[in-house]
Amino acid sequence: MNVTSLSFPYGESIQWFCADRTDKLPPSPLKEWLLAPGSLTKKLKTCCNQFEVKVLGEGQLAPFKDEYPQQGSVWVREVLLCLDNVPWVFARTLIPLSLLSEREADFLGLGSRPLGELLFSQDNFIPGRIEVASFDTGSRLAHLAASLDQRVEHLLWGRRRYFHHGQDEMIVSEIFLPAAERAICQ
Repeated sequence: MNVTSLSFPYGESIQWFCADRTDKLPPSPLKEWLLAPGSLTKKLKTCCNQFEVKVLGEGQLAPFKDEYPQQGSVWVREVLLCLDNVPWVFARTLIPLSLLSEREADFLGLGSRPLGELLFSQDNFIPGRIEVASFDTGSRLAHLAASLDQRVEHLLWGRRRYFHHGQDEMIVSEIFLPAAERAICQ
């Protein structure tokens, strides 16, 4: 897997929209994956023999413009979720520094473990709204997909989910790469 043509962070500033805007959503079955209320990690694991998280990078950064306006600096974690050694999902997580300091051992100790297992195994992380976005073939994420030997022939789709923990809110974005879309839509 060659991702050296780009460097952390791989994500980009994008316009997300409310998932209620069904006129803008892709056709089923990808639409159902985007709007699925449960753990994407759990859902992905049912589609493979081997599930793996490849950490692309993590560290304290300023969020992209309009990505998390109320936060000047956040902990960013970017990973690939791979099924049977094929990257299916690019995930970008934004954790407010106040939440990071409170749950430092949980977040900084994740390593190659999926964040979804932490978020959906503890009652104090409350899943919130889902937003959706599309990424064109010239986007930074399309270039990431191409560096993974996945040709991008049409829009990529992703979702952004908010998780509440006390007074804090973290954001998890999950973008489906071409390999995932092909498998889901066949």
